[in-house]
Amino acid sequence: MAELKILTPPIATRGQSVFALCFLGFALILFLLLPYQTTRVEDTTWHKQPGFWPMVSIIGMVVFGVLHFWRLPRRKLEKIDYKEALLWIRGVEFVLWFMIYVSLVPIVGYLPSTLIFVLPLIYRQGYRKPFHFYCGALFVFTVVIFFKVILEVKIPGAALYEFFPAAIRNFLILNF
Repeated sequence: MAELKILTPPIATRGQSVFALCFLGFALILFLLLPYQTTRVEDTTWHKQPGFWPMVSIIGMVVFGVLHFWRLPRRKLEKIDYKEALLWIRGVEFVLWFMIYVSLVPIVGYLPSTLIFVLPLIYRQGYRKPFHFYCGALFVFTVVIFFKVILEVKIPGAALYEFFPAAIRNFLILNF
């Protein structure tokens, strides 16, 4: 009778050491900053202090971070770990795009900022045909109309609008 072999997938170890070290480092930084971020209330028991549950959760992060790193099948960093970390870092580019966009909205305005960022992001994603840029511009106007008109989101006027005459400035603040 043939022996039945149970196939188990190989343990994915690529990047686990980097993740465990980063997580543990982040948890330790939070642990060290904890006394500066919470206050102590006099005449209150220890379990009713404002920093009690944050302390419990951060200690849990440290303990489980240590356990995670300790139980890894491979703790030594290898070349593949660095390659994996570089893939993760590539995602930070889009966080930076967003942070610049959020910083630019109060200066230039909601509609112009959105146009300024959506169109280059379309190009950055590899779409090069004019049709894609038309769709992107249509998307921008649709988003602005949706937020400003339908949802009536009050987005502050841009600093750039102060250079326009009063009637145009009011129109831009209300619509763009």
